[in-house]
Amino acid sequence: MKIKQILAEKVQAAMLEAGIPADFTAQVAYSKQAKFGDYQANGVLPAAKQLKTNPRALAEQVLAKLDLTEIAEKVEIAGPGFINIFLSSEWLADQLNTHFDDDRCAVAPVKQKQTCVVDYSSPNLAKEMHVGHLRSTIIGDAVVRALEFQGHKVIRQNHMGDWGTQFGMLIAHLEDTLKQDSVAEVALADLEGFYRDAKKRFDDEADFADKAREYVVKLQSGDARCKALWQEFIEISVRHSEEVYKKLNVTLTREDIRPESAYNEDLQNIIDELVKKGLAVEDQGAKVVFLEELADKEGKPSPVIVQKSGGGFLYATTDLAALKYRSKTLKADRNLYFIDARQSLHMNQVFTIAKKSGLVDKSISLEHHPFGTMMGEDGKPFKTRTGGTVKLAELLDESVSRAAALLAERETDLTDEERQEVARKVGIGAVKFADLSKHRTSDYIFNWQNMLSFEGATAPYLQYAYTRIQSIFRKAGIDIAQLDGQIQLQAPQEKALAIKLLQLEDTLEVVTAEALPHLLCSYLYEVSSLYMSFYEACPILKEDTLEADKHSRLALSRWTAKVLDLGLSLLGIERMEKM
Repeated sequence: MKIKQILAEKVQAAMLEAGIPADFTAQVAYSKQAKFGDYQANGVLPAAKQLKTNPRALAEQVLAKLDLTEIAEKVEIAGPGFINIFLSSEWLADQLNTHFDDDRCAVAPVKQKQTCVVDYSSPNLAKEMHVGHLRSTIIGDAVVRALEFQGHKVIRQNHMGDWGTQFGMLIAHLEDTLKQDSVAEVALADLEGFYRDAKKRFDDEADFADKAREYVVKLQSGDARCKALWQEFIEISVRHSEEVYKKLNVTLTREDIRPESAYNEDLQNIIDELVKKGLAVEDQGAKVVFLEELADKEGKPSPVIVQKSGGGFLYATTDLAALKYRSKTLKADRNLYFIDARQSLHMNQVFTIAKKSGLVDKSISLEHHPFGTMMGEDGKPFKTRTGGTVKLAELLDESVSRAAALLAERETDLTDEERQEVARKVGIGAVKFADLSKHRTSDYIFNWQNMLSFEGATAPYLQYAYTRIQSIFRKAGIDIAQLDGQIQLQAPQEKALAIKLLQLEDTLEVVTAEALPHLLCSYLYEVSSLYMSFYEACPILKEDTLEADKHSRLALSRWTAKVLDLGLSLLGIERMEKM
């Protein structure tokens, strides 16, 4: 449910009745301190400034018109005109009880469903996935899951790099390798090594370099042999990516792949259209779009090459073709790109050209959601000790191994098989949460000790919070399915937890609107922390606990477990019943 929206509508109505113009909003926000209530409406102050009247007196007029019967137990004016709202414990309990059996945790499906095309992960099929692909893959997947949960139609687009000059080099080297009684599966078992060997030959052997360039032309003209070798390369590369996606527990499948090569046939059409509309002009033999909108400080327009002097196309051309397809064919309302911050200018250029040329519908929302870099503890981009690229699969395997070692130090009644499964979930969850919990645009330091800690805002802490609640149910000897919604909120810790549990819908709304999954991570950590405070202050299993209190607190625990379960699943982090 949207408590914020409910309160905002009530306060807005009272502001209108008090004579405040409709263009001033209620500005309802969470209160930062309990003494200022649970929510605070701050819209009176800017209205009073505009109307040149006393803000506190105006707030009193609004308060006289404000009807929060049943919702609030107290409403007061603070400072120069803030309206503090203290929610009613009875009303909160009623909301929890009403939605007690709701698997959506009181989150209603959106009324206005959109078609959201989401471009994320997008590895280059010439190489294995490395840590540089982690952020795009898991941030994109978390937002995709949240959008789908809200009820939007989501179309995943894995814009894999499967074209370009490097493939001439790779298929030429593959052909030579296969002549040596090797098979493609064996030859490409180590994609990174294969790429390095091919690149060395390209740099060192003039005949091989000429052959590689010749193969690029052959591949682009549809030569059957070159295309067959290229397809072998693609198939094995895709399988490598699929293995990583499975380990990471992301929702991308083979069906979501729409690679660069899918747009080849439309690239010349894009150029022709840009020339016809006077956007692309010839400059030193190349076709270039000059964008006045993105001019530099000296007023020089931003140049975007869309076709080389030799007739070749660039990433911008392919991206424009992809945008046209997503707008005209997929009918996207929102087109979200999860690509690192270094591509911000490129994306801005492509979006500007697409809008000016009419390649996309005017109503479409084109969104680049950039992200920062994963850094090593030395403050530099994360690398191996020898300075090489860290393979993503190896990083995930190491995290699982480290989680297993930590779990081995803890007392548990898990079987060896169960321990392995828990280590997998903790290890993968730790890597994902450490990344997702940081603001998307921030760089962050990769630290094993911090991410695998069972204290603080980490996946192990949240996973443990969930399993601890399951343990309480087992100790209570109850079937949680038989619990009904007779929740009563008496202690302040119970009320604080109830308010937070009912803020899930408000949280998800911002997560999907701004593509900021760290807000969901923060929310879940706050839920867990508030639950621990509640558990310490409100006995559940003590012998002298009244039966009605025990039942209510178990029901509140069940609500908490459902929110943690749902929230973690939207982040793509697995839970376990025992730990």
